[in-house]
Amino acid sequence: MPFHKVEKYIEHSGFTIRKKSEQEGFFLIESDADGIRNLIIGVAPPILIFEQYLFTVDQDNLQTFKALLMKNRDIVHGGFALTEDGKKVIFRYTLQVHNLDQNEFEAAVNSLSLLLSEYYEQLLHFSKT
Repeated sequence: MPFHKVEKYIEHSGFTIRKKSEQEGFFLIESDADGIRNLIIGVAPPILIFEQYLFTVDQDNLQTFKALLMKNRDIVHGGFALTEDGKKVIFRYTLQVHNLDQNEFEAAVNSLSLLLSEYYEQLLHFSKT
């Protein structure tokens, strides 16, 4: 069962599960060591979805959107996206769940952690514009 497989990977990686729902197919996890708070992992076979809220956009800002799209090119895995309402910037990463292994799972979280550490100041600036 994919949900239990993902739960095992989360626990093995040392992340804290703050909330989970097998019925709704999601986990809410944290990792102080990786600087990750409220990372949503959605189990929606055939895919696994990682979404991390970054900041809210108060008004459309071409420079911010342009910079985020340019940064997407540098990100090896995942990328920046907007929520359906166009107000929240998130980091989103998807994987195939059927052949998922521990290393691939950890690589997804490490990609987010690396992005947050390298791009933190710029994201903070965007959140204030």
